[in-house]
Amino acid sequence: MKTAMVDGIELSLIDQGSGSPVVLLHGFPLDHTMWDAQIEALSASYRVIGPDQRGFGKSRQEAAVLPLGSTITIARLADDLAELLDLLGIDEPVALCGLSMGGYVAMEFYRRHRSRLNKLALLDTRSDNDTPEVAAGRREMAERVLCEGPRPLVESMIPRLFAESAIPETVERLRRVMLDNRPNVIAALLLGMAERANMTAMLAEIDCPTLVLVGELDAITPADEMRGMAEAIPDAQFVCLEGSGHMSTMERPAEVNEALLTFLAKS
Repeated sequence: MKTAMVDGIELSLIDQGSGSPVVLLHGFPLDHTMWDAQIEALSASYRVIGPDQRGFGKSRQEAAVLPLGSTITIARLADDLAELLDLLGIDEPVALCGLSMGGYVAMEFYRRHRSRLNKLALLDTRSDNDTPEVAAGRREMAERVLCEGPRPLVESMIPRLFAESAIPETVERLRRVMLDNRPNVIAALLLGMAERANMTAMLAEIDCPTLVLVGELDAITPADEMRGMAEAIPDAQFVCLEGSGHMSTMERPAEVNEALLTFLAKS
């Protein structure tokens, strides 16, 4: 993996293949490996950038210095990406793909750095911000993680991430990634997600080609909700993957690859 100093933090990233740049943004609390199948498939035709966002995966420098109770905002992650593209010398517009929290970052990136985007793919995510009840739950979990470590969060999330038909080895692989995160980083992102902006009104303004993809059985960002997002975005393409849960890139990698490659190939 490559590294790059962004806002004083060393970020690690996959930078593989050549051609038009495609950026893949992982979900919470994960790392770039949730995109492994897509990195392999897309890098045959595109330059694929897969960062571990600040504090996660191998981008752990911040975990050592982040004070307890700190917040990492979605806006900060979006600006991290803009700085990373500068450091990589990528000045042409990119295709940006985000799943779950990665989708939050992708929409914030669109709002803050529209000129740097030519295509947008939103996977298993939502445009609404948290309800007061959900935001309060995130804050409570942040406090618990700081006291008990990541396990309470992981055990509460895992049953909602996958469909019942998911391969057990796939579920366990993701569980290990989640458990390996630092509590202060998990808590900081929980607080950041709790205060993120509502992007629903912006959907009608999105003027680049957009793919909206969801697992049919997604328990976190339901298919009907994401269909509504696609209907709100002018000329968006909507794909619903039969039998898949929230982690569509890992549960249905071949179908996600096909959807992304078809979308990216369109002029």
